[in-house]
Amino acid sequence: MRESVEERRRRILDVLDQHGEVKVAHLAALLNVSMVTVRRDLEVMSNNGGVQRRHGMVARADAVAASNSDDSAAQGTVAIIAPERHSYLGAVTAGARNYLMYSGYRAELHLTPNTANPERQVIEEISRGNVDGLLLAPRWRTLEQEDAAAALLENLALPTVLLERHPSRTLPLESVDSVCSDHWHGVHLAIEHLISRGHGRILLAARQDSPTARAVNTAFAEIASAHPDIEHWMTVLSAPDAVVGSVGRIAEDESAAETPHRGYPDHDNPQWLANLVQEHNFTAVLIHSDENALVLSQRLTASAMRVPEDCAVIAYDDVVAGLGSTPLTAVSPPKEEVGRTGAMLLSQRIRAERSGELWTPHRVKLLPTLRIRAST
Repeated sequence: MRESVEERRRRILDVLDQHGEVKVAHLAALLNVSMVTVRRDLEVMSNNGGVQRRHGMVARADAVAASNSDDSAAQGTVAIIAPERHSYLGAVTAGARNYLMYSGYRAELHLTPNTANPERQVIEEISRGNVDGLLLAPRWRTLEQEDAAAALLENLALPTVLLERHPSRTLPLESVDSVCSDHWHGVHLAIEHLISRGHGRILLAARQDSPTARAVNTAFAEIASAHPDIEHWMTVLSAPDAVVGSVGRIAEDESAAETPHRGYPDHDNPQWLANLVQEHNFTAVLIHSDENALVLSQRLTASAMRVPEDCAVIAYDDVVAGLGSTPLTAVSPPKEEVGRTGAMLLSQRIRAERSGELWTPHRVKLLPTLRIRAST
């Protein structure tokens, strides 16, 4: 029996009651109806004062009114910890802040310096204050920094969600929620796109100074070593300040897991990566991050190599990849959505704990997309 308009609109209100603010596209998917249908319903419901739409999102009008009031019944205060001058995690935390403000929470942003274990002092101060929850988007340049922060979070009696980070298997942090991009999927998208363009000789140049970089490096070695259409591959460090450890070596072909670090490329020579491309006859490069990819593209051009005719380039991050003289194809993790989902998850946990409900921690992964531009 076909669902009536009234029944469908009641379902819309039920979804908004359960999830708070929802993307219009997600609402259509949840209801299993077309975007045209859900937009028509929302237009009528908005005119009747039942819902409110803003920037592609929709929420119940009464919830929005409550969040915008100065009443003391506001949802509470959430602390956000993120590194200073970090464009990628800045985009993540922007998504979180927008959701919190829309949902009636006060967001406190704490920026940490680029030092060893920078979150410790801030977390200790927050735990002594009047804060209802914590969103943590740490830099974690090394595995040691990650382990130190995990040990601190393990005993933190505060609802906490990690943004763009997952706890390690050695320190699982079973009481902490996390939301991050599925970087294995992002690397898979890049490799399959290059293979579809006829590229069988692929270089990965990746930083090693963040969990994202380490995940990209690990995924590339795993996928490339098993792919029947890849003739030759290699991974190298892409930044002079990259940290070399058990995952910070140069790896090549199927022996990657056993290949020891063979020495640093000549980072004093800005041409070194373009020279490496020519030396090994690579026809494509996946490079983390955007800034390094833009520099490589310029150096290839200076070496009389054409992008993409002689060498295709894919950036990983998609913060500024589209701004080069040759706009770069890029793997684009859903940065703002990671922050928005993390904030939504934290608000659900805060409400559950306030009502005495048992909370089951979540590990959420969101899929990156591939934005195809002129460099491939």
